[in-house]
Amino acid sequence: MIKIFGHKSPDTDATCTPIIWAEYLKLQNAEAMPYVLGEPNTEAQFVLKRWGFETPAILKSVSEDDDVIVVDTNNIQELPDGINDANILQIIDHHKLVAGLETRSPIQMTIRPLASTASVMSTLMGEDLAKLPKNVLGLMLSCVLSDTLEFRSPTTTEFDEGLAHGLAQRLGIDLHEYAQEMFAAKSDISHFSDKELLRLDSKKYEVGGKNFRVSVLETTTPSLVLDRKDSLMINMDTVASEDEVDQVLLFIVDILNEEATALVPNDFVKDVLAKSFDVSVDGDTVVLPGIVSRKKQIIPNLKV
Repeated sequence: MIKIFGHKSPDTDATCTPIIWAEYLKLQNAEAMPYVLGEPNTEAQFVLKRWGFETPAILKSVSEDDDVIVVDTNNIQELPDGINDANILQIIDHHKLVAGLETRSPIQMTIRPLASTASVMSTLMGEDLAKLPKNVLGLMLSCVLSDTLEFRSPTTTEFDEGLAHGLAQRLGIDLHEYAQEMFAAKSDISHFSDKELLRLDSKKYEVGGKNFRVSVLETTTPSLVLDRKDSLMINMDTVASEDEVDQVLLFIVDILNEEATALVPNDFVKDVLAKSFDVSVDGDTVVLPGIVSRKKQIIPNLKV
């Protein structure tokens, strides 16, 4: 049985693409099981329920006895313990290549500059895409809408947009209305603690010798997050210490206004934001117009 999983702190793409690829492998008469590496965010949970899927089991570690397929990441820091002991069969991703993974033999590896891993998968499926059940196509549509922020993100390509419109037409749903339902689900943060919010959609990166946990909260109601900024800033230090990083960076992405607000808990973060985004930072927040993508706009610009 092949184990398929994405990255830690699973968003919609990392939650749903293991299911999508497992369903595709069934068409090839291969046995596979999807997993997640943590509790999916609220949007991903909404999507699973909307299309009639149970949340995949949480996978904590893998061993030399496991055959695995990695999706939506190639970063060893985002993968389970023992990943380099496991037999990695395939990697399907849309992020930059990161060193650290080892394989026993040559593998199938596909990394393409598309907005979602689901989009990459669709290019690999060919005619078999049409054979997938409609609820699986619903997951694929959800991944594209989530990772493109309904085509607002600069990561969006013509291929992503065309794929989404084609899937929505086949499923007989209004693309814009469905995207709004997804974003409303993503914006519901009421039951998360501050620590959970800071880890909910976050990834570890090394920049200039400093280790960061870069957290992004995409929402249509940024005020709900900003109302908690004082306690969030206190817990940024706590999470940094617990997760063994130098600093947590938090970007609250306003989906509708296409801008991010970064929290500024200390002078170090103030200097990082000023250098990275060429802005004057006064007070404990700074607004970054046009910044919505961690992958394309935040991470590449980070400077210390």
